[in-house]
Amino acid sequence: TPLYSSAASDVYKRQVLGLLMTSFPSQQTIPEALIRTQQRINEACKAAKRSPNEVTLMAVSKTKPLSDVMAAYDHGQRHFGENYLQDALNKIEHCFHDDIEWHFIGAIQSNKTKTIAAQFDWVHTLDRQKIAQRLSQHRPPHLPPLKVLIQVNISNESNKSGVTLEALDALVDQVSQLPNLLLCGLMCIPAADQSESVQHEAFNKMAAARDQLNHHYPSIQHLSMGMSGDLSSAIACGSTMVRIGTDIFGSRNPAPAPNS
Repeated sequence: TPLYSSAASDVYKRQVLGLLMTSFPSQQTIPEALIRTQQRINEACKAAKRSPNEVTLMAVSKTKPLSDVMAAYDHGQRHFGENYLQDALNKIEHCFHDDIEWHFIGAIQSNKTKTIAAQFDWVHTLDRQKIAQRLSQHRPPHLPPLKVLIQVNISNESNKSGVTLEALDALVDQVSQLPNLLLCGLMCIPAADQSESVQHEAFNKMAAARDQLNHHYPSIQHLSMGMSGDLSSAIACGSTMVRIGTDIFGSRNPAPAPNS
């Protein structure tokens, strides 16, 4: 005699399936989120009288599994941002798509510059000469120059990395002379929870700094600025690359150990 009736068994199966779906959300939601995010970019570009082709969407995949990256890749996403080196290497090692561009967007420790220089296409968080020299030194000769952005502490926050605007020119001059780096622009993370007018003020300072530098360094064209909460303000002020994570992949998983 069966322990459960057929109806009870069906209920149990549905409950188990529901738990599995909760634990492992359908990857179909990632393409849908990419569509919504691109629509936000398109609307912000339209309001700013800019072409959406001028703004690259970088999907911040930190702490997320390779399966999430592949779900986004299958929908056309090619730029992915990673903060934690070991977590990123696990994905890069098992990803066989050569057209993905990997962006390192975390703090850079000196003992990890060799690996970062060898494994990434972009670095967004360059803020001192020593790190720049090590990245250039360790860039493998068979690879093109590593594309780098200088991080600017545009809101002068003591708890954030980045060079001040006053010190920017000197660092740009130093980085531009290194043979295996291509200085492509600037990056910032303004203070959070600011009004739209304050957001615009910070982003406009970044745009002005980029424009001034571009006169002397033509390769300095990009502005990596704008996340989920300030995407529209960043695009209105000239951002060429927005960094979006939670709106695409959902809530972050716990961060790896500090030495990752």
